[in-house]
Amino acid sequence: MDQFPADFRWGVSTSSYQIEGAVTEDGRGASIWDTFSHQPDRIGDATTGDVACDHYHRYAEDVALMADLGVRAYRFSIAWPRVQPTGSGPANPAGLAFYDRLVDSLLERGIEPAATLFHWDLPQALQDAGGWTNRDTAARFGEYADLAARALGDRVRLWLTLNEPIIHFTLGHLLGLHAPGVQLLDNPFPVVHHQLLGHGLAAAAIRQHGTGAVSIANNYSPAWPVGADGTRAGADDSDRAAAAVYDAFHNRLFTDPLLHGRYPDGVERLPGADLDSIVLDGDLEVISAPLDALGVNYYNPTGVRAPGHDGPLPFELTQLSGYPTTAFGWPVVPEGLTEILVTLKQRYGDRLPPIWITENGCCYDDGPGPDGSIVDTDRITYLDGHVRALRAAMDAGVRVDGYCLWSLMDNWEWAEGFTKRFGLVHVDFDTQGRTPKASYAWYRDLIARSS
Repeated sequence: MDQFPADFRWGVSTSSYQIEGAVTEDGRGASIWDTFSHQPDRIGDATTGDVACDHYHRYAEDVALMADLGVRAYRFSIAWPRVQPTGSGPANPAGLAFYDRLVDSLLERGIEPAATLFHWDLPQALQDAGGWTNRDTAARFGEYADLAARALGDRVRLWLTLNEPIIHFTLGHLLGLHAPGVQLLDNPFPVVHHQLLGHGLAAAAIRQHGTGAVSIANNYSPAWPVGADGTRAGADDSDRAAAAVYDAFHNRLFTDPLLHGRYPDGVERLPGADLDSIVLDGDLEVISAPLDALGVNYYNPTGVRAPGHDGPLPFELTQLSGYPTTAFGWPVVPEGLTEILVTLKQRYGDRLPPIWITENGCCYDDGPGPDGSIVDTDRITYLDGHVRALRAAMDAGVRVDGYCLWSLMDNWEWAEGFTKRFGLVHVDFDTQGRTPKASYAWYRDLIARSS
């Protein structure tokens, strides 16, 4: 594999609700995921994130694992309700103190902190007031960002405002499969716009403190037209038209306003997209303030075909055939990462800031063998292919400054509970024992060779 630049940052990613636990300690307030996970029939294995990986108490052990791995960056998220228990008002000193300790511990080990401000755990009090449907939530997010950046901005090297707003929008507010578990099919657009406005207000607040780069992380997926047989070769013009619509929805709905200062054509067809009443004067200028980096989360392409005659949407999602799949059923397509990175460069040109891969990884049903070791060969194959695909995009002229693998360790995987394992480190959720897998050693060797 070709050498990566000397200043390339290899890292790992996690998120607060998925690993921290300690949901009622030191003044932390409730989040929408606390509420959602305790409702019946919401989580596949009926578990919650109350304890998760107990990272709140075991962070020093986890930082030591990162140091042994040799990573130069750690992308974590700050739990908004730990800093502001009700989503407004003064900071909770005990909550901020945890992240203060974490950041200092990372820096002592030579690991750059990359902090995400919102990884889906909205304070429940704000949801009770309308959540992201309420424009006021964007203002509250800006105030929260100011508190976090005031406390940590002298040491955090990279700030990410939102994580995957497209996924939080679709799974949390259209399909109801994630918290807050609502289906706003008649009026969803305010959730889009207010997340973006919150990003812009947070970015402005961060820039007042410290010198860290400002970014946002979204999920990107090449939209591949496929025919009824599940293959690209079987696609016709109607399938290609449907894929173009899905591409605008998934890949451009949140990125065009950030980099072009406008919503993509056709957004007015989204229910509730009364732009004149929702998008106020000056909003798009706030949203499109220049970014220092763009976070790209990539897992797989999406198969898209024309809907049936009674389909409620102008596209239909379908499984891609001919590819191996992960334990989530997601197709393993490394070349899709090259494609989406090159597409972003072609689509946005000089407006595209340097890219960070902020999530890329896979889940498999791996566990200890008779000797206690965990040989996750499928994960190694997946990661090797995607790192090579990343290198191909860089060779094609795309600037990528870092790669944060998802995830450092097995965690509580949202609506799937503890049933899906993405980690380089195996976690026994009964004992909280950590065991590095074979992929951990593989990644450590890759970093050593590439540095």
